[in-house]
Amino acid sequence: MEQQKQFAIVQVDENGWRYQERPVVQEFPVRLTVNGRELATLIASAHQLNYLVAGFLRLQGFINQRDDLLSLGVCSEAGLAHIRIRGDIPERLQPTLTSGCGTGISFNLPTQLGSGQRLSSARFSPAEVRRLMQELAAWADNYRSHGGIHSAAIGDGSGLLLAAEDIGRHNTLDRIAGEALLKGIDLQGKMLVTSGRVSTEMVAKAARLGIALIASRTSTTDMAIRLSEEAGITLIGYVRGGKMEVYSHPDGLQRPVSTGRIQGVTGVILAGGESRRMGCDKSLLPFQGARFIDLIYRQLDTLFEEVLLVTNSPELYREIPCRKVPDIYYKQGALAGIHSGLCHARNERIFVVACDMPFVSTEVARFLCTRAGADVVIPNSERGLEPLHAVYHKRSLHAMEEVLDEGRKRIVAFFPKVDVQIVPHGEMSDIDSQGRAFLNINTPQEYFQLRGELPPQLRTPSAREQGG
Repeated sequence: MEQQKQFAIVQVDENGWRYQERPVVQEFPVRLTVNGRELATLIASAHQLNYLVAGFLRLQGFINQRDDLLSLGVCSEAGLAHIRIRGDIPERLQPTLTSGCGTGISFNLPTQLGSGQRLSSARFSPAEVRRLMQELAAWADNYRSHGGIHSAAIGDGSGLLLAAEDIGRHNTLDRIAGEALLKGIDLQGKMLVTSGRVSTEMVAKAARLGIALIASRTSTTDMAIRLSEEAGITLIGYVRGGKMEVYSHPDGLQRPVSTGRIQGVTGVILAGGESRRMGCDKSLLPFQGARFIDLIYRQLDTLFEEVLLVTNSPELYREIPCRKVPDIYYKQGALAGIHSGLCHARNERIFVVACDMPFVSTEVARFLCTRAGADVVIPNSERGLEPLHAVYHKRSLHAMEEVLDEGRKRIVAFFPKVDVQIVPHGEMSDIDSQGRAFLNINTPQEYFQLRGELPPQLRTPSAREQGG
């Protein structure tokens, strides 16, 4: 049985864009060392790897019977398999990678494609993706008539440019790459659609060709999603009828103007902290197939017409399609970040969230933004006030500047100077009973507990300063 893992995705259909989670098949890499030589990297499902390794060696002709296996050790956590067999391995063998139908050459993602930034400015509409998929289906007569044949096509938004079919889904892309080479067709920034599941090998090949977007009629794998994030490729699955699911870089897909966003409020993400307790930048921590900052931005982008990222290191977030603004009071803590967000926002009010809060709640944000009138609307959780999940009005700017000029950094320091509306814990628990919206990750222990998906009651609550 294929193992699956939950990933954050964007579901696109005629009703709009929705961020949600879905299970994705896991690819598992196993580096195979035989008689002290690294022989291959197998990409497969993560269960019963001893059978996989033994079968691979048998079918490659290295062993014929069980006694030819002198030792077989598989470490699933490290992704390593060390085997001793009777006899020698031929000298001229080269490391290979295998995945799905068809084998591939040695796998390396080009370093220039591993930054996580979209290298192409090309953007395609959902209608263009669907149209190219329909053109591929019409072209692929063999695929329709007797099955068992995979097909793929390249398009530029105006129509189908190249197409190929083969019994192996990876071979279809090889055929397209060869035809483009011989005909002098540049594939940079083009769109690839395929009939088969997208795996790491498909993404790696597409990255080498400069493909901007990959779409499949079926599914993808977890490693393909991660690799697409690194390669700057928009990855889409389940393109059927009027629906599709976006797994990475949704900014590569043109989005229609939304009428359901909160008016008069700017979403602000604070990413200027020093992350002393974590020991690394919290905003870049991977979770659910993306980084904290990506998950938070995607959620705010569904809520607000304008989203700002307050950071003094904008180069870390080039691929996030929103304005990046620096602190005006340089490195003076979260209060300075809120101040900068208010100063740069086009709207009178801002909804603020910290970059270490991966469970931003649409319901909580909408509820707080509807509380009009006060200079500050701040929720009260079981741990106290939540100033990094609150709404601030530009009327607060003068009071913020007064306390910042005095060298005071705590967010609550300016509260006595303005009108503050505290939303009681009871009202908030009716909307977010577990308090997940206010969960912030400060330490490696908290992060690994989060990755292990421990229930909230087993977490060790962090000692929070109110805006310190």
